[in-house]
Amino acid sequence: MDQNLRQKPGHSDPGQGAPAAGPGRKDLVALLVMAYGTPQSLDQVEPYYTHIRHGRPPTPELLQELIDRYKAIGGKSPLHEITEEQARQVAAVVAERLGRPVEAFVGYLHIAPFIAEAVERLVAARPQEAVGLVLAPQYSAASVALYHRAAQEALARHPGAPAVHFIDHFHNHPGFIAALARRVERALAELPAALREDAVVIFTAHSIPQPVVDRGDPYPRHVEETAAKVAAAAGLSRWRVAYQSAGRTADPWLGPDVTEVIRQLPGEGARAVVVCPAGFVADHLEVLYDLDIEARQVAEEVGLVFARTPSLNADADFIEVLADLVLDRLGATRHEAAASGARPEGPQVG
Repeated sequence: MDQNLRQKPGHSDPGQGAPAAGPGRKDLVALLVMAYGTPQSLDQVEPYYTHIRHGRPPTPELLQELIDRYKAIGGKSPLHEITEEQARQVAAVVAERLGRPVEAFVGYLHIAPFIAEAVERLVAARPQEAVGLVLAPQYSAASVALYHRAAQEALARHPGAPAVHFIDHFHNHPGFIAALARRVERALAELPAALREDAVVIFTAHSIPQPVVDRGDPYPRHVEETAAKVAAAAGLSRWRVAYQSAGRTADPWLGPDVTEVIRQLPGEGARAVVVCPAGFVADHLEVLYDLDIEARQVAEEVGLVFARTPSLNADADFIEVLADLVLDRLGATRHEAAASGARPEGPQVG
């Protein structure tokens, strides 16, 4: 455990699920870090998939298809390890800026440790303040709201739980935009010089059901705003927004799909495409398979050179963004953060 996160003598480690002794850590800041989750082995794919399907087991065909996708990227996604490292590093940066102990509690939406389990460990630590952070930049009732609801329902089962201040989104945070712009510029620079001028950058995000959008969900607006700001920062003249990884339900899902857009590009004079997964913050199946394998294959079929921007993962520039978000949401401790060198600008949070 990072030195900034160590427990004081006489207290057990809440990260291991043991209750804290005594009156609790009056100076402790808790971070409830939430992510989608991923199987850690192929034998976990079926219960994971069943949980995603609200308790309905997948057909043998659907299950095998998902298992084959995991096999295609090496047998498992790195999402779990990346998420844990993101949480650890954000806690360390926030602790350094505040001069106070910070503990991260990681919970997943669809696999253990679930969000409710993370909340239980957080409550046992008895922190003075707590912030809830979903590792998703753009807000939707079909994504971020589900994490918040799971956390709030778990908190309601603990009468002594601290108030948790939730971060709604960070789709337009200046540091987030700058981090993506740097990666777009790097990906374009790595293309053969003759292909750069007419290359098209496609910003992608996970699709959501169209009925959610029809009810006024802000998600597509957030995605468009992220893309437009990154395009402006990177000085792009040719860029598009597309969606990916749509679910298989009776309802239509938000489009256009990234593969459809890629197929259109040769007719628009493009010879290369750079895909920037602006709706994702880590390497996982939807990036490593849906983009690196499927989208790349479509690009090659239509004669395009394909490139993808590196994921943010636990890179230092992204960790700084997440730390800014946490410090901003704490609010009352903003002056402490400023005194410790935190940047003055803050994200828009709900």
